[in-house]
Amino acid sequence: MRSYIIIAILTLTIVSCAKKLDILPEQNVEEGVVLSTDEKVKKVLNGAYDALSSTDLYGGNFLLYSELLAADGEIRWAGTFNQPREVYNKAMTTTNSFITASWLSSYNVINICNNILSAIDVVVPSDRDRVKGEALFIRASVYFELVKLFGKPFAAGNTTTNLGVPIVLTPTRNISQASYVARSTVQETYDQVINDLTEAESLLPTGSGTRAQKAAAAAMLSRVYLQTANYVSARDAANRGIGYGGFTLSQPYAKAFNSGRNAAADPASTLSEGVFQTVVTAQDGGNSMHTYWSITLYGARSGDVVIEQKHLNLYDPSDARRALFYIGTGNSLTGINTRSGKWKFIYSNLSIIRLSELYLTRAEANFRLSTSVGATPVDDVNQTRVIHAGLPALASVDLVAILNERKLELAHEGQAIHDAKRLKLTIALGLVSYAFDANELVMPIPQREVNASRNVVVQNDGYN
Repeated sequence: MRSYIIIAILTLTIVSCAKKLDILPEQNVEEGVVLSTDEKVKKVLNGAYDALSSTDLYGGNFLLYSELLAADGEIRWAGTFNQPREVYNKAMTTTNSFITASWLSSYNVINICNNILSAIDVVVPSDRDRVKGEALFIRASVYFELVKLFGKPFAAGNTTTNLGVPIVLTPTRNISQASYVARSTVQETYDQVINDLTEAESLLPTGSGTRAQKAAAAAMLSRVYLQTANYVSARDAANRGIGYGGFTLSQPYAKAFNSGRNAAADPASTLSEGVFQTVVTAQDGGNSMHTYWSITLYGARSGDVVIEQKHLNLYDPSDARRALFYIGTGNSLTGINTRSGKWKFIYSNLSIIRLSELYLTRAEANFRLSTSVGATPVDDVNQTRVIHAGLPALASVDLVAILNERKLELAHEGQAIHDAKRLKLTIALGLVSYAFDANELVMPIPQREVNASRNVVVQNDGYN
């Protein structure tokens, strides 16, 4: 597709990252030069992380879209920006600039990864597996987010005919007929994600930190398998992620957020349970969750996202997770309302996957399968209920209790619409209700992409 050429071609990517990575100052650099040495390929990998952390992607908007789509009267968009309001209102247009930027930024990241993989042989043997594994992990993660947002839910069935997103696995460096790639099916897109993550897990090292490692790949796989209702594989991947070690549940719960603000100077300040994180510093990374969820007092906008009483009513009054919400003043439009304390400060790492999610995924899968791999469902639920919520341990759980614990533990962290779709829940907006597979809950393919592809890329239903 033409947008791959305009936005994602490697030489342009290198220019966009030159300031932060000091790769090469030239306006046009041949890929043979950029990818010619071990050092340069690793710098391009740094560029992949940098691009992934942009506000269009894991720097916030991937998370924001999910929460706004699934608002269901529990949160409200009170901001002045029309683009997020379209998402919240389930009235997205094909020219929405936020959605267009996320699509283009996604394929930019994918193309960086494809270039890294094409030059993997120049990486020194001792680092080759790690570099390849990281590139595969990043590529798979982006494709996973794209298919969840731009494709019909896996739970809707018809996965071999419903359209996912275009799959591009080789670098885009010049315009040719091959540049116009049609959308693969939902099944094909998920298969590619699983293949990439499975290989990534086999190649990556164990350990912790802000870069991809085995636990991160296993954790992302557990998400993918949970989305497809493959509970055996979801359970086993979550169990592996926990077993790799290197992460602990934060005590108290509030420490799981707004931490890592000075990670470069104080590595110990990074999130202890952040299995995979977006690093945000004054020099690098984006944090649009802070921009829209926090308030001017903490350097954000005016509290664009408001937490409604319907959500607060879900918590036990003694739940420490409820105590993380705070009352904050916005502008004349947003007023004094409840805010999420998870995104209060800008220079904070964003945990894309936390250890607590793995416990709850394992609990749900074990319960559905009547198994106890790794731990019993009640023991896993009590991990977050006792350590994070500060509530008494439960003696037993059912599926309702497990899903409720997941909802409270992961609230406003970007999983809302994806859980709603896999569980086939209905989303309400005022007096209107949307089925889990409604066209309005699927993002439109950007119109510029349909046009640039010479209509090879087919628009989603409801947007023609």
